[in-house]
Amino acid sequence: MSVNDRIVADFVKNKIELVTTVPCKQLAGVIEKIEESKDIYHIPSNKEDEGMGICAGAYMGGKRSAIIMQNTAIGVTVNTLVTLTQYYRMPLPMLISYRGELGEPVACQVEMAVHTKALLAQLNIPTYHFHKEDDADELDAILKHCFMCNKPVAILTDASFWKGY
Repeated sequence: MSVNDRIVADFVKNKIELVTTVPCKQLAGVIEKIEESKDIYHIPSNKEDEGMGICAGAYMGGKRSAIIMQNTAIGVTVNTLVTLTQYYRMPLPMLISYRGELGEPVACQVEMAVHTKALLAQLNIPTYHFHKEDDADELDAILKHCFMCNKPVAILTDASFWKGY
């Protein structure tokens, strides 16, 4: 089973019914599998904070959701994470491509990579970093933890996890 199929299977296993996504080259495969899934309703978002609002609405409607996005938008989402997701104790799994490490071809991605983990730590968001496909074995437990404690969690997936840039 491909890593993209495993991610979707763990989402379904954890009763995630809605996933919102913001495009990223590294995430294209998993986004395609989300779109193909008959068990998950996919809503593409224009911006990450908009996607978080969609997830909040799903939560208020009794549905489990997740967002798939790039780390470069963490700065844009700080207010939404704090004043909506955390304040109202909403679980929000965030599958995040961690752009900006060695081999990154886009310079602006590097600057945000320098700040991503520090911002997530400052917000007290549990953060997990997937470097290789076997790390995806932890996803089921991470999702269970997220929904048990009603907190957002960040799953950073770097280029080596997705097999390069």
